[in-house]
Amino acid sequence: MNNIASEKYTPLTVDTVIDYTRTRPELRAMFREGEVLEAVEVGDGNLNLVFKVWVQADPKRTVVLKQALPYLRLVGDSWPLPTDRARIEAAVLAIEYRLVPQHTPKVYFYDPDMYLTAMQNLNNHIIMRKGLIQGIKYPHFAEHIGLFMACTLGYTSDLVLDYKTKKEEVARFINPELCKITEDLVFTEPYRKTERNPYHKEIEPQVLALQADDALRSEVAEMKEKFMTQAQALIHGDLHTGSLMVNQTETYAIDPEFAFYGPMSFDIGAVIANLFLNYAAHEVRTIDPDTRADFRKYLTDTVIQLWHVFEREFQPIWAQVDHINMPKGYQERYMLRLLQDGAGMAACKMMRRVIGLAGVEDIRGIENVAERSTAASLALNIAYELMMQRHELRKIEEMVEIVNDSRPTYPWRE
Repeated sequence: MNNIASEKYTPLTVDTVIDYTRTRPELRAMFREGEVLEAVEVGDGNLNLVFKVWVQADPKRTVVLKQALPYLRLVGDSWPLPTDRARIEAAVLAIEYRLVPQHTPKVYFYDPDMYLTAMQNLNNHIIMRKGLIQGIKYPHFAEHIGLFMACTLGYTSDLVLDYKTKKEEVARFINPELCKITEDLVFTEPYRKTERNPYHKEIEPQVLALQADDALRSEVAEMKEKFMTQAQALIHGDLHTGSLMVNQTETYAIDPEFAFYGPMSFDIGAVIANLFLNYAAHEVRTIDPDTRADFRKYLTDTVIQLWHVFEREFQPIWAQVDHINMPKGYQERYMLRLLQDGAGMAACKMMRRVIGLAGVEDIRGIENVAERSTAASLALNIAYELMMQRHELRKIEEMVEIVNDSRPTYPWRE
């Protein structure tokens, strides 16, 4: 696939994005002729350019424009990427908006020549990861994300779609290059020696032990096989707390450019993994033991609740299936597989964020070496136990017990 298929493609800058915005008929009702507009580039992710544009005299009239670059921004032009991922993202957002508009930003237009999507500016929300690092609780998040996952995963699966539509959708969302990034960075490279694993050297003995653990790597290989072969539903593909915009009453999922037809458990595991990574980080980020225990209970209660909401919201989907071919016993095993595989995917996501490329601010943002090693070590130990005990899980509460029983190998606080 060519990285640039359009001769009209030009990466925008803060100096050119306003002029571009004025040319779009879809935005004329928002930005009226003659009004002074302002813009800023806010893309702090790994892949794209992201701009906010607003009316100087009325900042509430605003839009976000996200443009795909033909390479991985985190690395540079030595790592080319297909700009077609912008088409996939815009199409996925349209589906998610149809299924759960209350948790999906509105798309105003997609420009196929510029590989650019204009969408709702969630300027009254923050990236969830940043809020969790500060110890902010989001009381409705579990309800919101459980509903979002049940709807976006269930209603794009074979349980609901007819055979022809499902296979056409699988083809429409083939996303090989971005899937390869996930396959490498999540399931392969953390378990071998490579310069693309920029983990902190203080945890190297623990990392080397994990990489030498054949039993662990066999379980990881099983998770990788599921990721590569289970075209179960249209998954977001990158549903972590850096791709969730939240406030005290609302939750929005953004950035589904890694989307494809894959295993539901990957999205489920991604959300859970990032809550547990934050749990590990507060081992050192929150010094007061009572405050730390209270916030960690919020995190684990959130995991429990989001799973129960997911199960509840899946019931209308089960009501549509053929109960002769999919009797109650099958449905129960289906959900149990999602729980167990979700634990395995969460483990892979956690280990990758500690060992591999593109770590999380929750842990890598900790400046003190001893404290950072403690948080990283705890995250790895949680992940290891989740992976190795996942086959015995029968309910979500048992997953939380594993987390609460885990301890860091390198404790900073004796």
